[in-house]
Amino acid sequence: MKLIYTLCFSLLCFYGFSQLKTPSASTASKVEQTVGLTEIEVEYNRPSKRGRDIFGNLVPFGKLWRTGANSGTEISFSSDVSINGENIKEGTYSAFSIPNEDSWSIILYSDTDLWSVPRNWDESKVVFQSDFATNVYNSHTVETFTISFDNITNNDVNLVFSWDDTFVQVPIEVPTRQLVENQIESVMDGDPKSSDYYSAAVYYLQENNKLDIALKWMNKAMEMTENPRFFQLRQQSLILAANGKYREAVKIAKKSLELSVKANNQDYIKMNNDSIEEWSNM
Repeated sequence: MKLIYTLCFSLLCFYGFSQLKTPSASTASKVEQTVGLTEIEVEYNRPSKRGRDIFGNLVPFGKLWRTGANSGTEISFSSDVSINGENIKEGTYSAFSIPNEDSWSIILYSDTDLWSVPRNWDESKVVFQSDFATNVYNSHTVETFTISFDNITNNDVNLVFSWDDTFVQVPIEVPTRQLVENQIESVMDGDPKSSDYYSAAVYYLQENNKLDIALKWMNKAMEMTENPRFFQLRQQSLILAANGKYREAVKIAKKSLELSVKANNQDYIKMNNDSIEEWSNM
């Protein structure tokens, strides 16, 4: 018996203090994405298919999954966000899921001091839970479990879970409009610079919002700029056109084109030429 204890202790010491490092079967990964003014970060571990049947087998249907391998999956938001109309406070959460054939239940859990699925599940720590439809890849399979971001705009993004032939999309909305409006109001009430007028005007153009104010502020920015660059004039021409002032837009676009030619910027040369042709017929 003493010999058995000695052998067990020796094995524990050998493996516990081994200097040999080998790669993990499920590599750790971190993915970060800026959506508008909000930073979203996911940390997780990525198992691979390796010829196995995944959903309904390796990952059983109807059972809570850590949504990855090894340690649990965590997701962080730098601002409040909205998922399925529910407000999620800024912070870090454990991300769990319950995969089913036709849908996944995505769960955000307030406790992040976890290795995997908690032994004592606490419903009071569930800050979000909702079902999202599964989709099937027809032309390929995803070998390694992947969490990614797709369809990114200033105001929303799809968080995508994909593995084998299955993917699930979770639309996340971020409060970019309110955050930017708060900044614009604060800056414009102070001592705005030409770059402030310019940035605010371009933002409204991107959002197709308050275009009359965008034009006023862009014109102000150009008045305050001694030698406007071709890309600045390009934005001015776009805002003029968005306000239906096509004759003026063509005039500014021609100035942008002239400077684009001097800078040998082929992209802007083409964009200006295309716009001049289009707006000249409006």
